[in-house]
Amino acid sequence: MNAKSGVVTEIKLFSTLGVPIILTQLSQMGMAVIDTIMAGRVSATDLAGVALGSTFYSPPVVLLSGVAMAITPIVSQMHGAGKEAGGGAVVRQALWIALGGGLVTVAVLLLFGELGYRLIEVDPAAIPVATAYLKYISIGVVPTLAFFVLRYLCEGLSWTRPTMIVAFGGLVLKLPLNYLLVYGGLGIPAMGGPGCGLSTAIVMWLQLIAMIFIVLYSRVQRAGAFSQFSLPDFTVIWRLIKLGIPIGVTMFFEGTVFSIVVLLIGRISVEATAAHAIVFNVGSVTSMIPVALGVAATIRAGYNVGAKDYPGARRSVYTALGAALGFAFLAASVLVLMRDTIAGFYTTDSGLIASASALLLILALYQFVDDTQTTAIGCLRGYKDVRIPMAIVLCSHWGIGIPLGALLGYGNEGLGVAPMGVSGFWWGLVIGFGVSTLSLNTRLAIISRSQRRIERYAEA
Repeated sequence: MNAKSGVVTEIKLFSTLGVPIILTQLSQMGMAVIDTIMAGRVSATDLAGVALGSTFYSPPVVLLSGVAMAITPIVSQMHGAGKEAGGGAVVRQALWIALGGGLVTVAVLLLFGELGYRLIEVDPAAIPVATAYLKYISIGVVPTLAFFVLRYLCEGLSWTRPTMIVAFGGLVLKLPLNYLLVYGGLGIPAMGGPGCGLSTAIVMWLQLIAMIFIVLYSRVQRAGAFSQFSLPDFTVIWRLIKLGIPIGVTMFFEGTVFSIVVLLIGRISVEATAAHAIVFNVGSVTSMIPVALGVAATIRAGYNVGAKDYPGARRSVYTALGAALGFAFLAASVLVLMRDTIAGFYTTDSGLIASASALLLILALYQFVDDTQTTAIGCLRGYKDVRIPMAIVLCSHWGIGIPLGALLGYGNEGLGVAPMGVSGFWWGLVIGFGVSTLSLNTRLAIISRSQRRIERYAEA
């Protein structure tokens, strides 16, 4: 296969893998949007309670789902080596992690959720809604994590379509369930915001059942995930944790960067916070493509490493990075040319439109650093290189991005830095993420060209 035809083949494979991942992400985002809209129509208190409940629920679930993501590079390398049947034993141990980690998470949420809200002194009116939301959504923690394990098994076998179908089915079910539980009907009393948590838990149980059927009765059955019962094997569990914890920590701290930034911007003004919220929402939508490219890169690089086709793995990662750059250019062009129109979708306030429009120009530049960073992380995961990328993300985001953003946003007379407001925080993010992108891509260039390193990580 010549280089040109190899790249064309990779692009086709990335499309086959990536499009379902994008639609899966959209479906998952849609569930959150449904909760926000319906809870908001009940009352501001219910909306605040759901938001606070999600704030406590999401971090541990993101962390544990990141640990489960270790399944993808492990299974994809087995797939490339023609040893898919070995993936089932690993998946069974990952399900023990999902069960144990899920039960601990449920216990913490139920025992300490209300205490946490009182310690951080949130509005007392929202606490009953938030704690009730946590009580109901906790029912879905274990099935959510188990669903992710089976999802990553399918993705490791280069099959992303089942998750898309199941996620879309969950979105379709979420709408009537939310309406029934939030507003009441058919003899069911209105639950308000907490109903969002119960509907999510029900959907997650149904999605898990659907994934179990897929794993049992589709081509995924060759992995043998449910061919037998296995007691906990702490050697395999430790292997998963060693690979998965850095992935989960990276995902956790990537997400919490923006939570911290929101709190810091909230000290400036309501308009600054609102403008940031608009731009962050736009950025969340545009980030779906590089996220999908990153997952596809993990699958393709892992498959080629397992097959010992190291030039093929390198071709996969550079195809992914090229696609990320191409998308970044497209997204940046749209943001620059249509910034006023995009801001106008969110508000009719002319002042807020002007503020958001100015931030969208920075978001256009941010596309290049964030898209290539996200994709590079996915590429490195395909090689099972996760610890150094985690350190790079923590140092660049938390050691540079947030402090520099605060310095530029608030200003500092002693240092002669004039306050830039909300735009200063976004410039801090661009610079911090830029350092991360440069470091990660340098790391990727080193790893992808070193057969010794590739083989050492593959044995981990």
